[in-house]
Amino acid sequence: MLNMDWETFWPPIRLSIQVSLVSSIFVTLLGVWIARYMSAKKFKGKVVLETVFMLPIVLPPTVVGFLLLVLFGRQGWAGKGIEWLFDAPIIFTWWAAVIASIVVAFPLVYQTMRVGFDSVDRSLEDAGRSEGASEWQVFRYISLPLTAHSLASAYILGFARSLGEFGATLMIAGNIPGRTQTIPTAIYVAVDSGNMAMAWAWTIAIIIVSFLMLLAVRRRSQP
Repeated sequence: MLNMDWETFWPPIRLSIQVSLVSSIFVTLLGVWIARYMSAKKFKGKVVLETVFMLPIVLPPTVVGFLLLVLFGRQGWAGKGIEWLFDAPIIFTWWAAVIASIVVAFPLVYQTMRVGFDSVDRSLEDAGRSEGASEWQVFRYISLPLTAHSLASAYILGFARSLGEFGATLMIAGNIPGRTQTIPTAIYVAVDSGNMAMAWAWTIAIIIVSFLMLLAVRRRSQP
């Protein structure tokens, strides 16, 4: 790798892992909470709401990024609120990359946890309630342990999807080296500039990280 620049190589990797770790934690907590509610409740318009949840899977990433840019930009209501609160805009920061990753990863996390909660034997939960357990205790000691495999899968899917996010991140966070440049955007720039050595290095790095995460989950799921 004659054109390797190690000082350029490491920042996108560090930032990608940082963004993926933060976003995967947030999206897993959000996915568990919403999936639990949607699994337990029946109400009018539930199918429509779940369809909205799944939209980021089928929408082009640039469309998702554009909508986020409108919402979190300096003229958007969310963007104005954040700028008023923190005295700085959120777009073109690594937190914008976190938001993009949460949005695009949410459908995978939600669907995985929804399947997990739907598979829980309701009679076990009802037995806990009959013994005087609160809803939180039923969730903490019955529902959540029974969905442990789904939870692990949901987390790894959220992490992996965040790690590979490109389109929406580019729209709302940009591609600023050392600040918002993640591995996918770095690969794009490297290929576009003809630096195939750096492109291969980042590609191998993201494959290794993804492989190790998947391997850890598969080993955990083995009896």
